[in-house]
Amino acid sequence: MIKKIIEGYCHILNLLTAAALAVMVVLVFGNVVMRYGFNSGITMSEELSRWLFVWLTFLGAIVAMKDGAHLGSDTLVSRLPLDGKKLFMFIGHALMLFVCWLLFKGSYEQAVINLETTSAVMEASMAIFYGCGMVAAVSIAVILLNKLWRLATGDLSENELVGVRESEEEPIDVPAPLK
Repeated sequence: MIKKIIEGYCHILNLLTAAALAVMVVLVFGNVVMRYGFNSGITMSEELSRWLFVWLTFLGAIVAMKDGAHLGSDTLVSRLPLDGKKLFMFIGHALMLFVCWLLFKGSYEQAVINLETTSAVMEASMAIFYGCGMVAAVSIAVILLNKLWRLATGDLSENELVGVRESEEEPIDVPAPLK
């Protein structure tokens, strides 16, 4: 159930990142054409593109976490017995949850500090800019907690215990869960 919700959520995030990227391309290209062709420009182009890029990065990090696409090394963990892999996965996920807490706390504090501050051109609250950290922290924490739950219930395969793939082209094969 939760896995389907996470899949749907990440599908929506993929659509949002694609839309943000498309808007960024149009804004930047349009601004270049306007500056060189008509000696004018789109005033908010640079600022909005920067905001979209930051949001795109954080939303992409959520999807990458779900897909196990972040950089990592499996030199040690892949050679461990099953119980060792489980232990290291638990430790790694616990540390990542702590980092999610730090990211959320820092982003929240910055959003509160900058709630009344507006951006230079768009005059939008800077809390929106810092909100991406809170969204990413909560979303990644949910993904991590789901994986920890699946670890505790024995619903993870041995291949899922090693969260690194040798190649981006290599699909994640998910055999039957361990019991």
